Amino acid sequence: MHLSLLTLPWWGYVVVTLVFTHITIAGVTIFLHRCQAHRALDLHPIVSHFFRFWLWLTTGMVTKEWVGIHRKHHAKCETPEDPHSPQVLGIKKVLFEGAELYRAESKVQETMDKYGRGTPDDWIERKVYARHSGKGILLMMAIDLILFGPIGLTIWAVQMAWIPISAAGIINGIGHYWGYRNFAAEDASTNIVPWGIIIGGEELHNNHHAYGTSAKLSSKWFEFDIGWMYIRILSILGLAKVLRVAPKVHWQPVRPNVDFGMLQAVITHRYDVVTRYVGSMKQVLADEVTHLKANTHLPHVDMSHLRTWLRLEPSAMQSQDKAELDQMLAKSDKLNTIYRMRTELSAVWERSNASKEQLVKQLQDWCQKAEASGIEALQEFSQRLRRYA
Repeated sequence: MHLSLLTLPWWGYVVVTLVFTHITIAGVTIFLHRCQAHRALDLHPIVSHFFRFWLWLTTGMVTKEWVGIHRKHHAKCETPEDPHSPQVLGIKKVLFEGAELYRAESKVQETMDKYGRGTPDDWIERKVYARHSGKGILLMMAIDLILFGPIGLTIWAVQMAWIPISAAGIINGIGHYWGYRNFAAEDASTNIVPWGIIIGGEELHNNHHAYGTSAKLSSKWFEFDIGWMYIRILSILGLAKVLRVAPKVHWQPVRPNVDFGMLQAVITHRYDVVTRYVGSMKQVLADEVTHLKANTHLPHVDMSHLRTWLRLEPSAMQSQDKAELDQMLAKSDKLNTIYRMRTELSAVWERSNASKEQLVKQLQDWCQKAEASGIEALQEFSQRLRRYA
């Protein structure tokens, strides 16, 4: 007696489970994240509604709630108002209770009103998907049982756990705690390869936080964004239109004088600028740390901490770290100059009330001070800065 419509070998059920969960993560990254939350692309109504329907079946998530919570995460990242920051709440809390944090924030009406605007609001969204969000997952359970019999319950359980573990836990947790960083974004976001196929490209979280409205999340040659591959296929088929991607750094001969074009390039690539600044100061920092350890009462000086502090804005530093940094800067003129020049450089893109002429002069003054500093690494970086196009 057959208890299911389909009978598969054991590996067939594994394949089906992987396919089902992969479609779900594709729906999250392409539809919810890149299309709805960040408007990085437009999707054909057929594709858009397929993802809405599938996510209703496999997650029970409401588009407005997901988008609102995610936009708030970007707006309030790593602050007490961030719905799921491991830097604030602790990695264990976000990693193991990410779904609970999502549900709690979804009940905050202010978040929905302020950050959930512009999401689908048609009849089926109001009357079915949003009103009966839990019934979709029950329907999915019935479909799995009918198709696969008792083993379908296991397939359904994996489907239900997939997003809470991979997105709410791994991406929101590990993606702000462990990993490498291509860009010196203001938050603690990291990239956590090589999980691209499993998480749809969302593991490239530092790249995303640096350029939030980019439809493409990969940046380095070794990074694979499978979500971007699907978007390109949809674009070729006329089912998607890419609106924005992260700008690529281009170089030109060294400018003798700072102009508005250079200012625009530096502001556009500010995360790349800070990352390269920290990297170019690496040897100077190492030499000064060695000197401080040997000649001062600061044996606990840590090179990695110093580089981290150099990436951060002063307002983002913990008070204890700031006190330790001040101690180090007071003992080394070179470190003090490098750190001061770093904060003055970021002021170029932070002062929105200054005119473009004032900002051009400010950047010109910065380059001249760097070149007159007597620190070879600063002089070389100033020349590199003049090459941004």
